Amino acid sequence: MLISTSRKPSQKTRTFCKNFQHAFGFEYTNRGKSSLRDLLIKAAELGHDSLVLVYQIKGNPSKLTFYDLEGEEKLALLVSVNTTNERLHIKPEDLKIKCGVEELDCLAEILGFELTKEPLDSNYVRISYADYDDEKNFAMIYFVNKKGEQIDLQINVKKISE
Repeated sequence: MLISTSRKPSQKTRTFCKNFQHAFGFEYTNRGKSSLRDLLIKAAELGHDSLVLVYQIKGNPSKLTFYDLEGEEKLALLVSVNTTNERLHIKPEDLKIKCGVEELDCLAEILGFELTKEPLDSNYVRISYADYDDEKNFAMIYFVNKKGEQIDLQINVKKISE
């Protein structure tokens, strides 16, 4: 998967994209003046099967939109994120996704990782419903490194966009 941004990304958006890149082992490219079509062509040339665009509002990542190489939108998530400047200690080749939110099970297929319901102790992405008292978020995406520690990178899913 190729990762890119809206046209003039803030430092926080670029940091999130680099965290996302390292966590999943994807490739990140600066968008510049490239159109969606240009990015899809570049993704195909680089051997990727999909593209994710990270949009922002007021300098903060606010939407993740996943496309196939034909330019068809597969999934769009309205989000807020917590980023980190620390090393992630995640091995993407061993990564699995543990999802407790049925509406987001499709993320495993879109991202190209194995979906599991089994308990895991290291190197996985955990997707769960937000806390009952959390009125802003629908679900949370947490990252657990190879040491079994939850890292600071977190994606708060506010809504699945139609």
